[in-house]
Amino acid sequence: MVLKLKGFESLEADNGATALEVARAQLPDLIISDINMPGSDGFEALTALRKDPVTAAIPLILMTGEQDSSMRKGMELGADDFLSKPFAMPDLLNAINARLKKQEVVQSAAEKKLTALKANISLMLPHELNTPLVGILGFGEIIYSCADSLSVDELKEMGKSILDSGLRLQKLIQNFLIFAQLEMIRADENEIAAMRAKVTDNSQEVLAIAARSHAEAVHREADLQEDLHPIRAEISDDLLTKITEELVSNAFKFSEAGKSVRIANEEKGNYLFLHVSDLGRGMKAEYIKNTDAYQQFDRRMHEQQGSGLGLTIAKTLVEIHGGKLSIASEEGKGTTVTVKIPSKVHLLQQQAAG
Repeated sequence: MVLKLKGFESLEADNGATALEVARAQLPDLIISDINMPGSDGFEALTALRKDPVTAAIPLILMTGEQDSSMRKGMELGADDFLSKPFAMPDLLNAINARLKKQEVVQSAAEKKLTALKANISLMLPHELNTPLVGILGFGEIIYSCADSLSVDELKEMGKSILDSGLRLQKLIQNFLIFAQLEMIRADENEIAAMRAKVTDNSQEVLAIAARSHAEAVHREADLQEDLHPIRAEISDDLLTKITEELVSNAFKFSEAGKSVRIANEEKGNYLFLHVSDLGRGMKAEYIKNTDAYQQFDRRMHEQQGSGLGLTIAKTLVEIHGGKLSIASEEGKGTTVTVKIPSKVHLLQQQAAG
């Protein structure tokens, strides 16, 4: 009654099960729930709401007459706030207004990020697609029109340029598809569990092959330095290879020939740490903070190729596996990207079960 008098539209449910149906059908801006209810209690309703992608982001305030234990459990399950009973109506209204204002800030930030992503896509993607296409079409037209007058060496050189442009275009399309797939996987607990179940017993070999292959592709084998060890990692060989390729690619791309690129791994606690360092131009602090898909900084000053997707894909893969990607950089001195991935989680779980 008080909420309606204050201008809120209020929906009611007398138990957790009904509340779930109402929430999924109406998608309210906020849910206020008792803990003790018939049928499905507040904790069960909260758990179900957070598991459903449709309702997972709806803020929820729990009402309880109990204190420490209920509050801890509620926070662990994803409650956003608590109201301790008995409470006065001003307390209820203050809690609601505070939570809605916070949600507005979150939504505004998300919308701003989405707007920036759309802008980056509209500006960057056409350029990234068009650049290799220009090379492919240009050399293709020359070969088609002037094949009889071209020497074998000229044909080979043009063919190599067409191949390089095609490979670049292929990687861009592959990364775009991987990025889209990872965004969908983020909300699928079964997919995440399946990905986390795979392991690489010897990361040294996987890291070395990926790094050497890219160094060879850019003709900088002499610049590559390795400090690698046979450490186990809770990630599949192919995904660890993908992460390494993207980090090493950036290190070579943003550093000059003749300057070293170093790849190293080590084990601390139950984690594999992968470090990829270069002596390139470095990054500003605000650029590191805002690293995201289709984001490339200082492009007017530095005409480097790339959509920014590679680093985002690497970061997403690491986070899906329960790890973390961090960047340390200093302008004019270089950049070090560090990846932290679990190395013994499942092994320790198996030992504990045994």
